[in-house]
Amino acid sequence: MMEDEDARTNLIVNYLPQSMSQDELRSLFSSVGEVESAKLIRDKVAGHSLGYGFVNFVNPSDAERAISTLNGLRLQSKTIKVSFARPSSDAIKDANLYISGLPRTLSQQDVEDMFSHYGRIINSRVLVDQASGLSRGVAFIRFDKRAEADDAVKHLNGHTPPGSAEPITVKFAANPNQARNSQMMSQMYHGQSRRFGGPVHHQAQRFRFSPMSTDHMSGGGGASGSSSSGWCIFIYNLGQEADEAMLWQMFGPFGAVLNVKVIRDFNTNKCKGFGFVTMANYEEAAMAIHSLNGYRLGDKVLQVSFKTSKGHK
Repeated sequence: MMEDEDARTNLIVNYLPQSMSQDELRSLFSSVGEVESAKLIRDKVAGHSLGYGFVNFVNPSDAERAISTLNGLRLQSKTIKVSFARPSSDAIKDANLYISGLPRTLSQQDVEDMFSHYGRIINSRVLVDQASGLSRGVAFIRFDKRAEADDAVKHLNGHTPPGSAEPITVKFAANPNQARNSQMMSQMYHGQSRRFGGPVHHQAQRFRFSPMSTDHMSGGGGASGSSSSGWCIFIYNLGQEADEAMLWQMFGPFGAVLNVKVIRDFNTNKCKGFGFVTMANYEEAAMAIHSLNGYRLGDKVLQVSFKTSKGHK
């Protein structure tokens, strides 16, 4: 019973500003109700904040209220995300859905409304085209439980939303750690590998493009140094305060990250607006690009692509 109680009071807080301390985290959440514990997660070696933490309330009602009042709060240049921390169990694994063919007019709230009949939604994202700001008709929704996601697939895959001429496709988002998904991944990315500069002609190009001389790349260990193993991803339009920990945190959920590098101004040490992430696995890198390209971070919209000699559009 204890675990169940904990599940209703324990929150995970993501996208915290780098400078925020554990005490500040505690005092922010104490404004909602009595906090039993607050823990900021730090790098074990270097000691810097990894940008997320856990807050456990005494009362479940305060935890609910903290989610409704603090989720989406702007802190410095970050928008924090507050949700229930998830006990690890098979019941909640693979509850992430990929939805395509949505009418472009549907907002994130509309999409959540369509899916919320089938269970509790942990988070959702509608992918947006950077140039027009319009929905690309693609979304990700993570349910609380696998069974709820199953239910949504059964009822909504092939369903035509009101006011739309086309049926939508609803399927489980590929979990790159599972071999059984590799076929689905290759189908999903096969059509896009050209646009991504995918594996076919990527190998030869990958050494030509180096936007920086390597003299201040900390010994060249960044963008070009590690690209002989793994897949190098180029991230453009980062804010000035972007740092390596933020890139680890953004790309880590998609799979094994070998290396991250934020390109800084030599004099001010502020981020110049771009960085690189090297991931071990092509499918995972493609999934990260697919999910994060067009992602809004603070007031910037990120452009994320495989690093190629063509630059980016």
